[in-house]
Amino acid sequence: MKDYSDLIAKWSELVQESDVIDPSLYGRYEVKRGLRELSGKGVLAGLTRIGEVHSYIIDEGETIPQPGRLIYRGIDIDDLVNGFRNDQRLGFEETAYLLLMGNLPTKPELDKFTEVLGEYRILPDGFIRDMIMGLPSKDMMNVLARSVLALYSFDDNPDDISIDNIMKQSLRLISTMPLLAVYGYQSCQYYEGKSSLIIHSPRTDLSTAENILYMLRHNNEYTPLEAQLLDLALVLHAEHGGGNNSSFTTHVVTSSGTDTYSTIAAAIGSLKGPRHGGANIKVAEMLDDLKTEVSDWDDDDQISDYIERLLDKKAFDKQGLVYGIGHAVYSLSDPRAVIFKEYVEQLAKEKGLTDEYNLYSRVEALAPKIISEKKKMYKGVSANVDFYSGFVYRMLGIPTELYTPLFAISRTVGWCAHRIEELNNGSKIIRPAYRSVAKRKEYIPIDER
Repeated sequence: MKDYSDLIAKWSELVQESDVIDPSLYGRYEVKRGLRELSGKGVLAGLTRIGEVHSYIIDEGETIPQPGRLIYRGIDIDDLVNGFRNDQRLGFEETAYLLLMGNLPTKPELDKFTEVLGEYRILPDGFIRDMIMGLPSKDMMNVLARSVLALYSFDDNPDDISIDNIMKQSLRLISTMPLLAVYGYQSCQYYEGKSSLIIHSPRTDLSTAENILYMLRHNNEYTPLEAQLLDLALVLHAEHGGGNNSSFTTHVVTSSGTDTYSTIAAAIGSLKGPRHGGANIKVAEMLDDLKTEVSDWDDDDQISDYIERLLDKKAFDKQGLVYGIGHAVYSLSDPRAVIFKEYVEQLAKEKGLTDEYNLYSRVEALAPKIISEKKKMYKGVSANVDFYSGFVYRMLGIPTELYTPLFAISRTVGWCAHRIEELNNGSKIIRPAYRSVAKRKEYIPIDER
């Protein structure tokens, strides 16, 4: 194939010149960039009964920040987590039932639901060999998206959008997503990393979190605390309202009437982005860089200096961001990070990583103050769930390549719930308006150009 690099570079310059829009036009035409008001509040684009993110109250017209709350089907995430933890149970399956069905399950209902997920935790014959091992990829999110699309071919009624059929497809995707991610990673390591290939079949008697650890580790072993932390991560990532990028994508694509596999693949593509699901990787990389730049992890001045250099685009990736600090909605606190932190400390002690945990805590305490001083903020900032999730995954021995896929494994529940909700209530294709600001031009015959 010929090298067209120079020509493509020239065309790229033309495209950039043609696509530039005067920033002042967004204000003139009152365009809500990112579908957000100037205050940061999201533009109301729909209604949902699935999840709610709460971060402020309005008193006499004034927006007053509040500690963040995350609510699944009307139940506060704190109450949900405390409920299954007090019973010394894992909670992801109960959470999945709640988000899909709208109510907490009874013990028999939960047992039957867990049984169905266990039975559905199987891939079609030859799928691992042909679709995963036959087409290895270095990017696990691409493996997930491609594999989900491929499952369309193994479905007898892939385009049937009746709720019965959508429910069956949803349960199968929720059950098989861990297999697609783990097997995709192991295949990549075999072909790209030249490591041994060991594939473990899932067990119907294990939970989703336990099966991930069981399949991922060569010796199948894990501690109860490890399973609890991974299960908690899945619970906290399962849903975040209809307005987050991937869930909104799910509503948009579903509204077109397309199939479940195309919809979930589109949501995976959204989640892959570093502005959405890929943020926890950036946190881990940023902290690794901090460790090399800061000689004394107990010195707040050194840590503060590093954070200031991050904001001044002089450290790490020079993007001016402190990854894991701040959120589009939460201000005073992210309830997921608050819940996570307590159990993260326990795992750090078990792994002998208390010093590293303390470093995370210092960054969490110092960064919001420094960000507030250096930037004009319309609301406060605090650590979000991504700040600690990457640290947890690392302590669990989960490879970086699977950080975002783990998010997708969990969020598939929320996506499926939102898809069903859209089909139950939507009657119109979602189509916002874009105003053209291009200047009118006369057509010039090709010989006269």
